[in-house]
Amino acid sequence: MTGTPPAVTVSLLTRMLREAFEGPPGPWTYFTETGPGTGVFGTIDALTASEASQEGGPGHTTIAGHVQHLRSSLALSTRDLRDEPTSRDRTQSWTVFVVDDAGWVALRTALRREYESLVVAVEMHAVWDEDALGVALGAIAHTAYHLGAIRQRLAPPGRRS
Repeated sequence: MTGTPPAVTVSLLTRMLREAFEGPPGPWTYFTETGPGTGVFGTIDALTASEASQEGGPGHTTIAGHVQHLRSSLALSTRDLRDEPTSRDRTQSWTVFVVDDAGWVALRTALRREYESLVVAVEMHAVWDEDALGVALGAIAHTAYHLGAIRQRLAPPGRRS
């Protein structure tokens, strides 16, 4: 019995990362809604710095905080796939709560840069063992969780003021 070819693994992982961040690739999805703007970027790009800085949810976090946490986590996943030293301590990733307009632009730009770096790291990764696959799948699951947390904080479409 042979394993899944690396090209299939890479294709699946990158499609799922793109869905999480850029939204669904077509009329079907793995885990997001099928409409436009349902990925991380489509969701947060529609928000102002003020909206991203409003506390809410059980931990009184902000959307900006979730975005910073995601950015930090993606950087760690990329480093892990590149076999660079990483830490499992994610407590330092919750360092942003309030952003101004410039800070919000910078944070979204940094998130996009880390996402693009992770996609390249997945595409370039040669051996998909249990550890590497766990890192990539963990990044997808973690992003899906935070995407859901961010989207739950928003009013349903048509009800936003």
